[in-house]
This record gives sequence, C-alpha cells and structure tokens, in this order.
Amino acid sequence: MSELQAAHRQLPFTVRFEWGHDGAMAVAPGAELAVVVDVLCFTTCVSVAMDRGAEVFPYAWKDSRAADFAARKHAVLAGRRGGNDVSLSPASLRSAPSVDRLVLPSPNGSALAHALAGMVPRVAAVCLRNARATAEWTARNLPPAAVVAVIAAGEKWPDGGLRPALEDQLGAGAFLAALPEHRRAGFSPEARWAMDAFTAAEPRLGDALLECSSGRELVFGGYQEDVEIAAELNGSAAVALLDDGAFRPA
Repeated sequence: MSELQAAHRQLPFTVRFEWGHDGAMAVAPGAELAVVVDVLCFTTCVSVAMDRGAEVFPYAWKDSRAADFAARKHAVLAGRRGGNDVSLSPASLRSAPSVDRLVLPSPNGSALAHALAGMVPRVAAVCLRNARATAEWTARNLPPAAVVAVIAAGEKWPDGGLRPALEDQLGAGAFLAALPEHRRAGFSPEARWAMDAFTAAEPRLGDALLECSSGRELVFGGYQEDVEIAAELNGSAAVALLDDGAFRPA
C-alpha cells in the first residue's frame, strides 16, 4: 500500500467516517463494526421493516435474478416506487398489510452492505430513526478500543459517480453524536465534522431533509411522506444487524 493510500485509512482513529464504496474499502479493514447510512431511503426502509418484525435481505440493484432469490428466501421482493406493492419507500412498508421477509434492492446502501459483509464482523444499517439505539448498542457491546467505520452511502450522479448526500452525512452524524463521550476521543476529523453537521442541523432537521437535493427529488416525485418518515429522529429502538445475509434485530 502506498503512503497516500495509508493516509486515507484514518488509521490513528478508532471511529472513522467516509463516503461510498471506495471510502468503505479505505476505512473498514480492521473494524469491528461497519455502519451503513443511506437515509433516503434504504436504511430508513430497513428500520421501518425492523419495527414491523421483518427480516430484510439487501440485494443488488437491477439484478434480473432478484425474483428467483426472493422465491428461494420465501420473501417478498420490493418493487419500484409508484406501484401498489412494497418498494424502496418507507411509506409503502409502513402501510403494507404484513411484512415478514423482504428482499430490498438498492443501488447504494444495499451494495455497501454486500461489500462490507465479508470484510468486518458486524454490519449495521443506520438512519436517523435508529441512530441513538444503534449507538447505545455499540457502546454496550463493543469494547472502547474497537474500531467503528461509519460509511455514508451517498447517491449517484448520472455518470455513475458518487454524489455526497447531505441526508447521509446527517444520519451518520446522528449516530456519532449519540456515542458516549469516551468514544469521541477516537473520532477522526471526518467523523467529528459529520457529528458537528448533525448538531448544527438538528433544530431544523425535518426542513433540512425536505429541502436538500435528495429530499426535493422525492417531494417532486410525490413521495414527501418518505422524507417525513426518514426525519423521525430516534423514532425506533430496533438495531438492524446483518446476519447470514439479512438484516435482523440485534
């Protein structure tokens, strides 16, 4: 590994923060826990599904084998927004008659979860709804020196490049801000700034989500309720950990 690559790993710090797949590959090696944050809407969907007692299988986006995979898992396959069935929409999951086992394709958070599953012992799906619950679980279950890698999934520009997304920085910051003070001594500068961004935005968190680029995209598409559900700060006590290919309550 080159000196430059080593610098990007945030190695002096036990609590790290980065963006997207490449960032995850830099800071997650050696971590005890990887935290995937995709607020609009993958990890919020996982949180809503956990509240309903469901298991969620993350799956690759636009993979034609998804239906066969769901059949093998005896699970419902989430479709695209706008239909009558469950989709990558927190509102659709909240209103569904029943949700027990769900295959949830996603272009960002799901892909990150797959990439990290074989790299670290534990992968958590975190959003604003379960940020505090997951931070409290982390403090109870991991030793103080354990490395925690927090990854904001971000979105994609039309050419496929990473678009850093404010909502994911705020979701990561909410988790980081809820960690106890003794863990904050190990924060990288990147992690500290994510926490500070959340602290600054918290008094107007709902407005920030509605007015940011990703929120406006959903509102313009008729999915304002999805943004409002995503803004339910600490509204869930369910901690979602990846276990044998599915997110399940810890």
